[in-house]
Amino acid sequence: NLFMEKPLKEIISEKSILNIQKSLKTDKFMKSEIETLQPEAVWRHFSAICKIPRPSGHLEKITQYILDFGKNLGLETVLDKAGNVLIRKPATPGMENRKPVVLQGHMDMVPQKNADKVHNFETDPITSYIDGEWVTANGTTLGADNGIGISSILAILESETLKHGPLEALFTYDEETGMYGALGLQPDLLQAEILLNTDSEQEGELYMSCAGGIDLTASFRYKDEPYIPENEIALKIIVSGLKGGHSGVDIHLGRANANKLLFRFLKHAVQEYDARLAWVSGGNLRNAIPREAEAVVTIPAEYKSDFLDEVADFEALYIHEYGLIEDDLTLTAEETGLPDFLIPEPIQDDLINAVVGCRNGVARMIPGVPEVVETSSNLAIVRSSEGSIEVLILIRSSSESMKQALVSSLESVFLLAGAKVETSGDYPGWEPNLNSPVLKVAKDVHKKVLGFDPEVKIMHAGLECGIIGAAYPNLDMISFGPTIKFPHSPDERVNIASVEHFWNFLTNLVENIPAR
Repeated sequence: NLFMEKPLKEIISEKSILNIQKSLKTDKFMKSEIETLQPEAVWRHFSAICKIPRPSGHLEKITQYILDFGKNLGLETVLDKAGNVLIRKPATPGMENRKPVVLQGHMDMVPQKNADKVHNFETDPITSYIDGEWVTANGTTLGADNGIGISSILAILESETLKHGPLEALFTYDEETGMYGALGLQPDLLQAEILLNTDSEQEGELYMSCAGGIDLTASFRYKDEPYIPENEIALKIIVSGLKGGHSGVDIHLGRANANKLLFRFLKHAVQEYDARLAWVSGGNLRNAIPREAEAVVTIPAEYKSDFLDEVADFEALYIHEYGLIEDDLTLTAEETGLPDFLIPEPIQDDLINAVVGCRNGVARMIPGVPEVVETSSNLAIVRSSEGSIEVLILIRSSSESMKQALVSSLESVFLLAGAKVETSGDYPGWEPNLNSPVLKVAKDVHKKVLGFDPEVKIMHAGLECGIIGAAYPNLDMISFGPTIKFPHSPDERVNIASVEHFWNFLTNLVENIPAR
């Protein structure tokens, strides 16, 4: 594929993106496997996007790609101070009186991979392939969240046959790590009256509300304690094989949290085997349920056999507790080199007690809507490094008061343990509007195009709609998308048929936006 042969800037300088895409359309031998799928335009763009590294925090290449795409179409293209890209497309003849619409998706993807997978998300392309009824990736996240959404927006921008009113396409920056693009969106940038968010993950559902969120960081500072060996050995304890997943979409599934399992065992190891903690590392993203965690401890050598038996017993216990949910869960220990330093015992004990006591998972369902999570927390990351330990938690809630109550509860646990606690990245939820005009139109279009009534739902995951709605309070908004399973994990996959359904619904909705 031409996108693999040369750096992106060289490709753009030699030939416009439009001409490259046209050549990919006509030359079947240059097409990747997924480019043979329908709708062709969406999969073609998604194939190209998969070749452009775009993990959160490293969006230079995808940003430039979209900027050049808009400019090569001859459309007004703007890069704002927050890193968002906005492209405006005029109405087709006869549609000038329709309400202006902004199509919105985020450029970044969550970088997660299996432990045995060698992959650098900042430089390597995503290897996607067809697996039956799904498209998935080889050992990494796929980036269908929100790559399919932004691919559909690009396809609409380039379409010469779709009829529509005034359109804006908003590609937002770093949604997955803190909603930074939406938070930095200028209040005078958008001209639209309706926002169609493409970041939902179940076909047949229209979302009219989502949870807000806030990050909590608890930190311990200490002076490393030099290790003086006295007939001791060091063991690395590893929790692995968990499914992980999206800390909003999947939090109600009861999946195991690697940090919670590790620290549950560490507390027992300290109490029963005089274990001392040298270092710990679990999880790597706030919005992903941690799949792996590990720690190095020292114990008296005479305890080795019993300790390893205890590890096996705890593994059996965890499999008993989670076997119906986690089919590849492992807890193992292996002897390793003795550490140079230990975490001081008082800090070690405070950390272990705080993590064991830390609330994780679903805290409350929405009263009156018991099938929807209202408030939750994800004990996402625990990591030690050179005299410091950080514990990172993401709290979500569709209730502002319950969000703050859970923050206070978690803060109390870590303050009692002597940690410094800070919060950041607070963003609002999206309040439902039962009288939304675009929701009514969308329901009618959905029934006509797809043959059945959509479900109108509230999402526990965070969407940029709440933040954008705060800056543009008169914006009428809905969210929808294709079926994506296991986002934020290497098991991420998107249903092929649902992408075509999503595209048909989206384009028909754009064509049927009412007049002002």
